[in-house]
Amino acid sequence: MIKLSLEGFGYQVIGTASDGEMAIAEFKNFNLKPDIIIMDHRMPKKNGIEASIEILKINKEMNIIFTTGDDEIRNQAINIGVKCVILKPFSINKLLDQIELILNEK
Repeated sequence: MIKLSLEGFGYQVIGTASDGEMAIAEFKNFNLKPDIIIMDHRMPKKNGIEASIEILKINKEMNIIFTTGDDEIRNQAINIGVKCVILKPFSINKLLDQIELILNEK
């Protein structure tokens, strides 16, 4: 759903993953790394915190937008180095605003 929404706003989505292990594997296999990763907290196999830690070990400059419905996870996510945390439920406009902020920092 987010993929279709983002593509509808002109962004190119180069990959999706249904669990944390797949997210890490996809990231490792990208020839050209994405500008931003949108990572969910609750996923099977590895959660978003675990997957983000591994991705940030590979590329500490990776921009990760972390989404969660658990406000207590916010500080943990920020402490591991994600760019920002968006609490669920959120609107597509909130996500788009964060994407633009990150892209404009470059």
